[in-house]
Amino acid sequence: MIKLFDTWDVSGIKVQDQGIERYINLNHVYVPRSSGRDVKIQFHKNYHSIVERLMNHLLIPGHRGKKHKYSSGHNGGKVIKAYSIIFKSLKLIEERLKKNPVEVLVKAIENAAPREEITTIEYGGARYPKSVECAPQRRIDLALRYMVQGAYAASFGKRKKNYQALADEIINAYNLNMQSNAIAKKLELERQADSAR
Repeated sequence: MIKLFDTWDVSGIKVQDQGIERYINLNHVYVPRSSGRDVKIQFHKNYHSIVERLMNHLLIPGHRGKKHKYSSGHNGGKVIKAYSIIFKSLKLIEERLKKNPVEVLVKAIENAAPREEITTIEYGGARYPKSVECAPQRRIDLALRYMVQGAYAASFGKRKKNYQALADEIINAYNLNMQSNAIAKKLELERQADSAR
């Protein structure tokens, strides 16, 4: 049987949230790295392992909108570095929770994925915020982005190691803890959408 990182079995993991179930890929791979082989296929992200998508977000944690807030130094695009961070994080999660860390990651993504967000509409020269439903692919992307940005902020220039910060972020999101950046951002986004309805 093929195990992720030759360590964890992903065959028994079930996604509870039916909205994003089709968009979380738990295929059997040794190394979650496709090097963009499926980029020409529509919805190519669906063919990549969820761990690989987290790894890709780790390469540019400071991406805000169309600008790279942090694009050098710690974020040089070294995949082997992101690979080791994720492997150490998953090991740490397994030690702390005594559960399959990939299952914990999937549940954390489910908990941190926002259901609504706001967009701006212009009507008669004035701009208004309008509540809209979040697409399933975007829900996963936002959850991963918020987790990585929270881990980056918790470890950059501090004593905490990056893999420890990522493990803490995933565990807090798994437990629906407000110390998780992803959970805090999700609740803030949904609160704004609720007031703009």
